[in-house]
Amino acid sequence: MQSEKLAGSKPSASTQQYLDIAAIHDDVVILKDGTLRTVLLAASINFALKSEDEQNALVSAYASFLNTLEFPLQIVIQSRKLNMDGYLENLRQTEIEQTNELLKMQIVDYRGFIGELVDMGQIMSKKFFVIVQFNPSSNKNKSFFTRLKETFAPAIFVSLKRDYFLKRRKDLMSRVGQVQGQLQSFGINTVALDTEGLIELYYSSYNPQLAEVQKLAATDKLQVE
Repeated sequence: MQSEKLAGSKPSASTQQYLDIAAIHDDVVILKDGTLRTVLLAASINFALKSEDEQNALVSAYASFLNTLEFPLQIVIQSRKLNMDGYLENLRQTEIEQTNELLKMQIVDYRGFIGELVDMGQIMSKKFFVIVQFNPSSNKNKSFFTRLKETFAPAIFVSLKRDYFLKRRKDLMSRVGQVQGQLQSFGINTVALDTEGLIELYYSSYNPQLAEVQKLAATDKLQVE
């Protein structure tokens, strides 16, 4: 319940104004400072299962990759508790529908085993992301004053000038292709998140607990002030 004073007060400011993100579209994150980001979801490599020679080769390839970069790169490892409730419920439903007594007993044992694992400790899932950025001031092909002007251009101006945004996006995608090619050369496959994937990623990152029980609505139905 709210008091009359609170009920008649104006709504509080939107959380969006406190975030660095100005917009997400065309598979790109636009920050309020006018810089762009693309997020790559990267596959993992089981380093421990590699032979010593393979491990040395991977380390050498990774070091070479870092040394060839001419722009900042961010690598993020996201750990989340794996929610097994849905999986256990599916097993329970399969157990009920199973007519073969032997298979039903095996499902019961397996469901109990998974339940014990969950009770013993949290089962974590890990995702690996590579964030590629483009800052106009880092484009050495442009003059100093042009780069300085673009650095201080507000995100609103970028969103209004479609051709201006597309030029920046083209430079960003050139970097993305370079990073993907180098990572693939030593066995790490990546995929760039599209607009919907980016929105879901940031929604779950800023609302980790809420995202488990309240799924994000379809992006075409979202309304942002």
